[in-house]
Amino acid sequence: MSHSEVRQKYLKQLSGKTLFMQGDAACAYGAIYGGCDFFAGYPITPASEIAELLALEMPKVDGYCLQMEDEIASLAAVIGAVWSGAKGMTATSGPGFSLMQEAIGYAIMTETPCVIIDVQRSGPATGQATKPAQGDVMQARWGTHGDHEIIAIAPNSVQECLLITIECFNLAEEFRNPVILLTDGEIGHLREKIVMPDPDDIKLTPRRIAHKGEAIFGGNLIPSMVEFGMGTFVHVTGSTHKESGMRDVETQSVHEKLVTRIYNKIDSNREKIIRVEKDYIGDAEQGVVSYGAASRPARGAVIRARKEGKKIDFLRLITVWPFAGNEIRELGRRVKKIFVPEMNLGQVSREIQRFTDCQVISVPKIGGIPHSIDEIYKVIGW
Repeated sequence: MSHSEVRQKYLKQLSGKTLFMQGDAACAYGAIYGGCDFFAGYPITPASEIAELLALEMPKVDGYCLQMEDEIASLAAVIGAVWSGAKGMTATSGPGFSLMQEAIGYAIMTETPCVIIDVQRSGPATGQATKPAQGDVMQARWGTHGDHEIIAIAPNSVQECLLITIECFNLAEEFRNPVILLTDGEIGHLREKIVMPDPDDIKLTPRRIAHKGEAIFGGNLIPSMVEFGMGTFVHVTGSTHKESGMRDVETQSVHEKLVTRIYNKIDSNREKIIRVEKDYIGDAEQGVVSYGAASRPARGAVIRARKEGKKIDFLRLITVWPFAGNEIRELGRRVKKIFVPEMNLGQVSREIQRFTDCQVISVPKIGGIPHSIDEIYKVIGW
């Protein structure tokens, strides 16, 4: 039985089942649905359950699961596996995500398609190791050095953990770029109902393999790639390189052409990548923007406020990066105030201020306990 047939048989056994599942477990199953056949990671709360489940299930689909010595080695192993033909993923939390930043930059520069799950926890440093937060939002965008774009998506339910993990693998292949699943300890450890999809209904983006003589690091906005063992000579380096992959760290025009293309392949497709959830009403006076775990009580507060006659629009950022600037501009033209509940001290609220002239009011909460509906309602309901 072929590798794909083994995976298909495994997933068919899950198809249509309604299960009670943890968010981290849903991410692990989403990776298997998404074609992942190589996982490398290091245990860290609250992401460890992803590695633990994949250690059990990955061998059943002819995949590989490795516990590495640290998070740096974990992402490095994933990058190497991808260039050897695998679909690779790692999972971590705040401190491990910090350690991975150099390798994330390397994956961006070498245009290596892979998935990085960051189950955010309270920080800085060790912080509250078992408590949820949304403090890595800016790190996901700006954590590694240099000019680049990134794709980061934030689920707010267990079902979305599965489906968005699949989407992350497809985006990684489509744009030949690392993609970050920016979940958090609240969603990762949340347990709720999930319906397992039929694998026949899941469309996977295949890896584009270059033809003989085709440029591996240029030519097209999103070039095709090759894999080790195919007989094609290719030099893979994090240094500035020509379209052939050979290093050229001195020529300004070579660096500008390479990095501008790597940036533009995401930036020029931002409207294709960006997904938001809108719930707008007519003549709204206020708006609420949220994402991830905070979006659940935020939505509840909006529903309560509307029942009491308040005119409030609601916007959930599903794609956090690239940022939904146009959608924020649109909302800002509709309302006088935008409230932004998030489990940090205002990271996205500051980004929203760049795209609108209306008043932006941060509704922060830290300390490892999510907002309640009442807490948000008391801010937006008056």
